[in-house]
Amino acid sequence: MSGNVLLSTAYLPSAEYFARIAGAEAALIEKEENYIKQSYRNRCYLLSASGMQSLTVPVYRGSIHKTPVKDIRIDYSKRWQQVHLGALVSAYGSSPFFLYYYETIEKIILRNHEFLLDLNMELLMSINKMVNLETEIKYTTEYMPDTGAENDFRYRISPKKKSDYQTQPYTRVFSTKEGFYCKLSIVDLLFNMGPETISFL
Repeated sequence: MSGNVLLSTAYLPSAEYFARIAGAEAALIEKEENYIKQSYRNRCYLLSASGMQSLTVPVYRGSIHKTPVKDIRIDYSKRWQQVHLGALVSAYGSSPFFLYYYETIEKIILRNHEFLLDLNMELLMSINKMVNLETEIKYTTEYMPDTGAENDFRYRISPKKKSDYQTQPYTRVFSTKEGFYCKLSIVDLLFNMGPETISFL
């Protein structure tokens, strides 16, 4: 894919998300849309010893009125940071490249960002560097309605939708027991394959 790709904001996004970035000249992260519940905007999936595990960043959604994603605040009344970091250690602590990348991710998660968008963007930019992606990343400046354009993945990369994207098989800590899952966060690939991650996107 050439040109720009349009993506939603996402928390520790999937390998497919990064594959779309890798294939574009620039990635536009949507910040003008209204927040969508039960999406990758505030959740990701890991592969643990017991199978797929969902991690969700709790957020304040305000009143019943629609809230722009750029205004979504993180709810720190819940101990989500400790839960997420514990889950990462439990799932990937024995993976080959865990020690190379975990500390950077840990520091970002513990930074107490006020807004979900800021947490997601800092993680995205940091992981981009880890993966050695050079695609330009920037925010949208206005909302563009979904027209089904080929380069628009804002609503197609979703835990509720089946994807045609397939990752190449790679060695995982729990791969023999649990098989391969394509919706997993990029950290699964990163902790297991390290510098080779980009070749699997």
